[in-house]
Amino acid sequence: MWWLLARLALAVGPSSEQDAAFLAWSEGAVKDEPRPEVSAGYHFSGDVFRTIAEAIAARPGLIEPELIGRSAQGRPIWAFHVQDPADGPPTRSVLVFGGIHAMEWIATETALTFFTEIVAAPPAGVRVTVIPLLNPDGRARVQKDLEAGRNAWRRANGAGVDLNRDFAWNRDPTPVWSDVLPAYHATSPAPLSQPESQALDALVARERYDRAASLHAFGGFLYYPWAGSWARPDDWAELHTLGRVMEAAQGRHAYRPRQLARWGFFFRAHGAEIDHLYGAYGVDAFLIELTRTGTPVFQPSQYKQLFRRYNPADPAPHLTRGARALHALVAAPEPP
Repeated sequence: MWWLLARLALAVGPSSEQDAAFLAWSEGAVKDEPRPEVSAGYHFSGDVFRTIAEAIAARPGLIEPELIGRSAQGRPIWAFHVQDPADGPPTRSVLVFGGIHAMEWIATETALTFFTEIVAAPPAGVRVTVIPLLNPDGRARVQKDLEAGRNAWRRANGAGVDLNRDFAWNRDPTPVWSDVLPAYHATSPAPLSQPESQALDALVARERYDRAASLHAFGGFLYYPWAGSWARPDDWAELHTLGRVMEAAQGRHAYRPRQLARWGFFFRAHGAEIDHLYGAYGVDAFLIELTRTGTPVFQPSQYKQLFRRYNPADPAPHLTRGARALHALVAAPEPP
């Protein structure tokens, strides 16, 4: 049915050339993909974009797809801007993006859940941009692993770079612990060295978002800057208060807000995206670690399955919790 809706939308004329480009691309991208048992409950990437294509066809004018760039291996990176056209100019803009790390499928699932909810009930006066999959190359590699029955750990993009360490702010490994635990302080070869990071940076530079959330797994925290410096950011109180609002919205087993660099005295995330968004553009940026682990403590044998460490067998309660935090990020009033 979805492809018929897409064709009808194209026949009557989409709201933009980008609509037509995305619907045509998604039709070719979607195919009957195998569903390995270990990934049950999660969409393969083609299904993610099929769901979005259905929403665009059903609600023309509400969703604006945008091709913001291409990955290291040439795959398209799509952003979807959602705003009720009857609202007039927005008073706030919010960015939500997931899929930076190849194996963290719960991030893309949460972005998709949030997307479908705001399409059903667009927040008044807010322009929301959702990027469900910033690292399509890494995601494609994990899908091939699952199809082939390989139990492999994947994190990077198609060029082997961790996009979570590819941004321009707080890159220098200054703590003494950087010599003792270098893996905790490593960065990419150069700031914004990858096309995925460049695409995100260019989008934010143009749109000038007020707030943003980068979705990851696992840990169960609502992290805010700084990630690469022990120092408190100038807006620490505002960021922490906004984090507490997101925590309260989650209900039971809520994630706690914390400055990322203070997760552990030996830890820094140099070159992280939230530092770049906050430092370069003044965005109130959060890195949300969805779930605390995908592997139940009482089932240690499952820990051998690397995909399951990040992605719980039953994603539903985690999607609900994550989406609630994102809705709170969108709706929370400005601090006094």
